[in-house]
Amino acid sequence: MNPHHSNNPQTGKNKNWAQSFNNAFAGIRKTAAKERNFRIQICCGITAVAACIILQVNTFQFVLVAFAIFFVLAMELVNTSIEALTDLITQGKPHPLARKAKDTAAGAVLLASFFALVVAAVVATGVIMRFF
Repeated sequence: MNPHHSNNPQTGKNKNWAQSFNNAFAGIRKTAAKERNFRIQICCGITAVAACIILQVNTFQFVLVAFAIFFVLAMELVNTSIEALTDLITQGKPHPLARKAKDTAAGAVLLASFFALVVAAVVATGVIMRFF
């Protein structure tokens, strides 16, 4: 059992909601510390929020941007967890199903990223149209 997770040994569940939040935030922190793409995505998200503030986008546009940012970050967390589980199960031995799992999870991140680019393009178009 992981010493950083004080789970109930009988159920494997967290003992309370605070522990659940702590474990979830630990997962985010560890991903940010070890995954370069996650850090890049965080920087892109911060840049997008700053651009929204500077360009004074409307509330609806800001919500779209925020959703896109969190969607990409959530997909990256899922991708990272699938990669870790796949590596644990295969113990580094190549297997076509392991490759499929990793590629599919990476594909989910790619789709989320494309969605974020579409949102950025729509919002940027709206901002540009204000000047004409």
